[in-house]
Amino acid sequence: MNPIVVVHGGGAGPISKDRKERVHQGMVRAATVGYGILREGGSAVDAVEGAVVALEDDPEFNAGCGSVLNTNGEVEMDASIMDGKDLSAGAVSAVQCIANPIKLARLVMEKTPHCFLTDQGAAQFAAAMGVPEIPGEKLVTERNKKRLEKEKHEKGAQKTDCQKNLGTVGAVALDCKGNVAYATSTGGIVNKMVGRVGDSPCLGHGESILKVNLARLTLFHIEQGKTVEEAADLSLGYMKSRVKGLGGLIVVSKTGDWVAKWTSTSMPWAAAKDGKLHFGIDPDDTTITDLP
Repeated sequence: MNPIVVVHGGGAGPISKDRKERVHQGMVRAATVGYGILREGGSAVDAVEGAVVALEDDPEFNAGCGSVLNTNGEVEMDASIMDGKDLSAGAVSAVQCIANPIKLARLVMEKTPHCFLTDQGAAQFAAAMGVPEIPGEKLVTERNKKRLEKEKHEKGAQKTDCQKNLGTVGAVALDCKGNVAYATSTGGIVNKMVGRVGDSPCLGHGESILKVNLARLTLFHIEQGKTVEEAADLSLGYMKSRVKGLGGLIVVSKTGDWVAKWTSTSMPWAAAKDGKLHFGIDPDDTTITDLP
């Protein structure tokens, strides 16, 4: 089985020209990290965790050190990971003061009988596992302070999910043994209420994706014989018509077929397979290069 990893940086509004190159580099870095793990014989779980860690460590993305701020000006993060081999899974929500929530989610999967820990319970578990605690302000960027100020100022304006949501990050992978896995991480939405949880830690922008169970809906269409592209289009179309939700999907099948699709204005994504790197941000804008 030829391994593959696909990563995304969140379905959101337009990305400014000055950010596009940095976002491009971040996507390429994450896909290259994940593919490197697969190429060396690593598991799909290792690959998606590695790719998402790379994105959590990049302040251009809404996860880890790039997370948006809640109404109190604090970072609260959600993450989840799942191993398709046996459907084992781990998730955390409303976690603070750690650099990589996806690593904590994997520890929940592997070191507890549970699937999901939140807030103080997650914090106590992190401490018990020796996960380093960092000052909360280390995760707060000037750009996100300005985003929060702007959102509070424009609070009365009606906005779509896409305009409010600055995205998640995520990865899906297929390893050489034919196993699939996914991981996702986010800081949520700007100016969210304290304790708000979206779709990212829920095994499966937030409210719309939760309402239509987007991931499961896509898998249903694949089970009914649709291609990954058809399944993604049908599911995103249903979410848009049923709850007026915009967003995106990355999908990898057990046979190695893959797709990145979105209805939001943009979605940074990258895919690595057979020594080739595919990358894009805007619709009908795909670049293909050789991997190092």
